[in-house]
Amino acid sequence: MNKEDQVIMRFRDLFNKMVWLNKSKMEVSLKGYTSTEVHCIEYIGRNEDSNVTKLAESFYMTSGAISKLTKKLIQKGLIESYQKQENKKEIYFRLTEQGKEIDKVHEELHNEFRERDKAVFEQVTEKQFDSMLKFVEKYSSHLDAEIKKMGMDLKSE
Repeated sequence: MNKEDQVIMRFRDLFNKMVWLNKSKMEVSLKGYTSTEVHCIEYIGRNEDSNVTKLAESFYMTSGAISKLTKKLIQKGLIESYQKQENKKEIYFRLTEQGKEIDKVHEELHNEFRERDKAVFEQVTEKQFDSMLKFVEKYSSHLDAEIKKMGMDLKSE
């Protein structure tokens, strides 16, 4: 197996391990909410004036799928929609108090996972971090270009 395949397989394996290890705690603490719902809440909580377009770009989903998701979150009382005085056409989202609570639980879980994994990250040098980040950014840019070639430019900034 060549090095490229090894890197991709190890990234996939690493991601799957993280998901598996975190899943049971997430499911217990965030019972009744899907991973997509929780991450949508997280995005809205961290990004002012979130709208369907921004969410679709961030999650690589269609605007129709995001519309369904946000309607469900509104029905659950986790987010609310609003419009700006200067732009009555666009609909934006913000967290309700209940949504903020879910976001807080989710953030606390991530902090717990970071603490669990701290021992590994403490051993990584700045140079190693920089090298990893540079690689991830380069690969991400390549994948963005490939997506764009397919006529599916989801990052229309």
